[in-house]
Amino acid sequence: MTSLVLGAILAAGAVLLTAMPFIQHSNELDAPLDGPTPEQEQRIIVIEERDRALAALKELEFDHRTGKIDDADYRALVGPLRRTAAEALRIIDEAAAKE
Repeated sequence: MTSLVLGAILAAGAVLLTAMPFIQHSNELDAPLDGPTPEQEQRIIVIEERDRALAALKELEFDHRTGKIDDADYRALVGPLRRTAAEALRIIDEAAAKE
């Protein structure tokens, strides 16, 4: 009987010790996260613009190669997309050079 009580106490202690890190709250964990700075937000916007332009170029190239888009339409659409991607890349490179 005594060993049964001691085993139960030991088991309860082990469970409590294992659960303590999950039960305790730290102020550091509850602190709100800092949002991106305005410069970081602008960089994210430019990177997203670059990604959209490159994805559109890839899709345009595929459609042209498969014959869904003729040569005249391809030439009309590819220029602005390339300029958009190049401008975004230029902005990203300038920002990286400043860092």
